[in-house]
Amino acid sequence: MTHLVTTQWKKNVQFESDNPSGKSVLIDLGADNGGKGDGLRPKALMLTALAGCSGVDITPMLEKMKVDIDDFKIVIEGHLTEEHPKYYHLVTVDYHFYGTELNETKIKRAVDLSVDKYCGVMEMFRRFAEVKVESHYHTK
Repeated sequence: MTHLVTTQWKKNVQFESDNPSGKSVLIDLGADNGGKGDGLRPKALMLTALAGCSGVDITPMLEKMKVDIDDFKIVIEGHLTEEHPKYYHLVTVDYHFYGTELNETKIKRAVDLSVDKYCGVMEMFRRFAEVKVESHYHTK
């Protein structure tokens, strides 16, 4: 299986990139790097891809396990190297689950399966960065 993405220069340092879904995203740099800040930053998009990949693993697993959650968010912090080319050398992934009675055992199982087996983006990150993962349970 392959994916094809076409990225078209719009102006200055702004690009529009499509996706196999047919949707597109605007990419731009901040004013401090010559852009207007009208789009998403390229490196941060990698963190978004990581969160999305893991999230779409976890939510269906929780549904199959009949685990009820009220809310779920993933907070990722990427630490860049100081020297060029700058890349993420340390990434922390914090999973936050919210609900009245959270089944932490089943939630942990779903997170572990995503992190260790299913999320291909997670595996890609592990090839160049130290990845730290932690789950947080917020009950009402």
